[in-house]
Amino acid sequence: MTTIIPKEKIQINATAYRFQGAEYGGAPVSFFWVFTLPGRGPSLHVHPYQEVFVLQEGQATFTIGDATHEVHGGEIVIAPANTPHKFTNSGTEPLQMISIHPHKEIIQEWLED
Repeated sequence: MTTIIPKEKIQINATAYRFQGAEYGGAPVSFFWVFTLPGRGPSLHVHPYQEVFVLQEGQATFTIGDATHEVHGGEIVIAPANTPHKFTNSGTEPLQMISIHPHKEIIQEWLED
């Protein structure tokens, strides 16, 4: 059976959407679809699986482990499993990005407030 989901159904706040495959027939993938404002982003956290970030528009500064990376729209970042990471919109426009979690549920442990 085909499932079509309007983005409003997965909206979690004014700038982010969360899809968890477990809520839709156990699909083996989850993702965040974000429109992060300049200067904003999640604090340091970790997942037991790789996370794949697809930057569609904007600019972000990622911290992954001990490394810092400046990334732009059209680039893809892969954070290794069990590696602390975070990002901040370091541009002047909203950052549009999808972060893919290869699991039916998003599993994350926050390491900072």
